[in-house]
Amino acid sequence: MFALLRYFRLLTLVLVVICMSREAGAQIRLESICTVHGHKEVRLTGMGLVVGLNGTGDGGNAGPTIRALAAAMKNMNVPITDARELRDAKNVAIVMIEATIPKTGLHQGQRLDCYVSSYLGSESLRGGRLLIAPIQLADMRSELLVGTASGATVIEDPVTPTRARIPGGVVLETDLFRSAEYLHRIVDTSTGEPKIRLLLNESHSSFISARMITEVINEAFEFESFDQQHAKAVSPSVIDISIPKTWQETPVDFIAEVLDLKITSPHSMSRVQVNAQTGVVILSGDVELSPVLINHPNLQISIGNVPNLVDGAQFRVLSDEQSVRTNSRLDELVQALNQLGVPREAMIEVLRELARSGKLHAIYEEI
Repeated sequence: MFALLRYFRLLTLVLVVICMSREAGAQIRLESICTVHGHKEVRLTGMGLVVGLNGTGDGGNAGPTIRALAAAMKNMNVPITDARELRDAKNVAIVMIEATIPKTGLHQGQRLDCYVSSYLGSESLRGGRLLIAPIQLADMRSELLVGTASGATVIEDPVTPTRARIPGGVVLETDLFRSAEYLHRIVDTSTGEPKIRLLLNESHSSFISARMITEVINEAFEFESFDQQHAKAVSPSVIDISIPKTWQETPVDFIAEVLDLKITSPHSMSRVQVNAQTGVVILSGDVELSPVLINHPNLQISIGNVPNLVDGAQFRVLSDEQSVRTNSRLDELVQALNQLGVPREAMIEVLRELARSGKLHAIYEEI
């Protein structure tokens, strides 16, 4: 008995069911499934020198490192007349600097973490310190100095010591979220009528979702103008919303009102993702199966009104209520397979064959 339980622990398929509630009262805020166009993270980048390494730097053969070090020393009034003087500089490494300002925004004087990565011959950045270096927008066409980066390196993954984090290493020197500039990014005034654009998350992008959200928004703001539909779906993932006149002076408040609206049981694309190595199965949406008889060695599963044709095999009916439905749900099938102690490899093979035969009504993906 104990051996059997141990067997099940080793072979049990981890099932993560990610699906919307079927209850009528289940409501989701639009903020959970939509974002506003222009309201996004800001990527920052730069280059700098990490010093103080214990002989694990780029070394004197790395031309870019030597030139950068010579330039830095010149700026500090210690000019180098011959680059060969730095041939033994194995405690210095040239690095790429990366940082991300969250879409909620940070302002001048605030700090954020940054990451540095060696791209020449450095063996490790452990114990190093980044000399103060300028950082700018990832869009190289902009020469705006956004901030400066410096500080001690922290190796997070011992397997890759050539990449490190610098906690609070970036100090912002400018405000990228000043009111006028920020609103210009999220409010479109090109047509004369200010409007915003909602972007549906990938897992909820569909014609059905776009229609449902459009109807909710129009119903919520119909009192603003009875002869105008403020929201219009332009694609399965994009909804344009005209800002009513009473909200045009306070677009941030209007956006907050829109994102706070709730939608009942939003539509989600049915999807099955399988990781054959870990045995994890993720079900999204309502994944259903057509009536089918699954005949596996020493195993038989009947889905729908399909008779049991093989004698001597383990047999399980999903549930009595399935007989009144045309299709069955996949999570019930997986539960039945688990109850029969089916190895995870066999479970995944069953799911794979169901997808191939067209009996699995969902997008099937193997990770």
